Amino acid sequence: MVKLTRIYTKGGDKGNTSLGDGSRVAKHSARIGATGTVDEANSTIGVARLYAEGYQDLMLERIQHDLFDVGADLCTPGETFDDPAQLRIRPKQTERLESEIDMLNGELPALNSFVLPGGGEAGSYLHLARAVVRRAERDITLLAASEPVNPEVLRYINRLSDHLFVLARHLNAKGKGDVLWKPGVNNKEAS
Repeated sequence: MVKLTRIYTKGGDKGNTSLGDGSRVAKHSARIGATGTVDEANSTIGVARLYAEGYQDLMLERIQHDLFDVGADLCTPGETFDDPAQLRIRPKQTERLESEIDMLNGELPALNSFVLPGGGEAGSYLHLARAVVRRAERDITLLAASEPVNPEVLRYINRLSDHLFVLARHLNAKGKGDVLWKPGVNNKEAS
């Protein structure tokens, strides 16, 4: 368990920060950038939770805990990802997302067009969170191009954006409140 007795340490005043293994890196490093984007996604999900209820809110709460696990995983460099003593994203967390996606999607009508981000409050914030998660995925793949990253983190983040999309539709009156893209609707020449 984490125990925080002080909020500021002054350790980062010169532009560096500590990783989980105690090493220090620049705050603009790819690892810290990816971790920061994951935190931003988590914050956006926190806003969406203001408009979610019941099991949908519980799903989002579990996801928020998972995203802290993602952050812990990312801030612990190394090449070993199966050590049970280290906090790492595990396949069961990704599998839970997949199960929830299948359950939620089973209650939605098929799509005949892309969905514009929007709908109700919860759906709109989840679409925003989905976009931030996609940016986190890009940041994590950038990091993975130069340093080892737990492959399960990439699977989890990829699946999470799908989950947030389906949950947004579900919270938009099970798809009835979706705003569908009308290709070229504003591209017609005036008659």
